Amino acid sequence: MSKIGKKAIVVTDGVEVKIDGSTVSVKGPKGNLSWTVPAGVQVAQEGNEVKVSIEDDSKKNLRGLSRTLIHNMVVGVSQGYEKKLLIIGVGYGAQASGNEVIFSLGYAHKVHFPLPEGITVKTEQDPKGNTVIIIDGINKETVGEVAAKMRELKKPEPYKGKGIRYFDEFVKIKPGKSAKK
Repeated sequence: MSKIGKKAIVVTDGVEVKIDGSTVSVKGPKGNLSWTVPAGVQVAQEGNEVKVSIEDDSKKNLRGLSRTLIHNMVVGVSQGYEKKLLIIGVGYGAQASGNEVIFSLGYAHKVHFPLPEGITVKTEQDPKGNTVIIIDGINKETVGEVAAKMRELKKPEPYKGKGIRYFDEFVKIKPGKSAKK
């Protein structure tokens, strides 16, 4: 059994946690986030710690979830979250312009990807000439969702490895057809 829900969340300097009924609001140097706690879960603040408790054992799975989501909000407003994507392929690339990213992925047209509010994207080149996309934001869920949707535009194919992949992702390359004897 996991004991994550029993751990206290340490609130760092510059971060303010406000508990109003079933709503937890977190304010920090990077922005504000709020979340509604599910029924059966109580959140209490004691000094610079936030503790999550439950009414009965039938809600113990919600305690760990609630604690993790509040911790992610505290980290998000103080440090933020970042995901990196790598685009590999001849002629493949991306360019951030305003509130959208324009991809060139080998299709007959360019793919325009609108960015949700609170997400910023930077593009740069790595030493091999591949494009690196850096996705920043304070909400961990939104950052991960945007990265997954961008990767979905052109998944890495298994024969040459071309496509969009996470920066630390390893793609196993399959051998092609053998020449006939």
